[in-house]
Amino acid sequence: MSDPDDRFGLRTYLTPEEAKEFHKLFVSSFIGFTAVAIIAHILVWIWRPWL
Repeated sequence: MSDPDDRFGLRTYLTPEEAKEFHKLFVSSFIGFTAVAIIAHILVWIWRPWL
């Protein structure tokens, strides 16, 4: 276990390693969500164009 002084912020309670791991997961999840949303919009546009 690491030293409590290594933790970021007032209430995050994350070590730098934990923060990096969380950031990596957050970014990959955001990219996946964005990709699915773009594909969904393209499919809906093919089905029924809105312009």
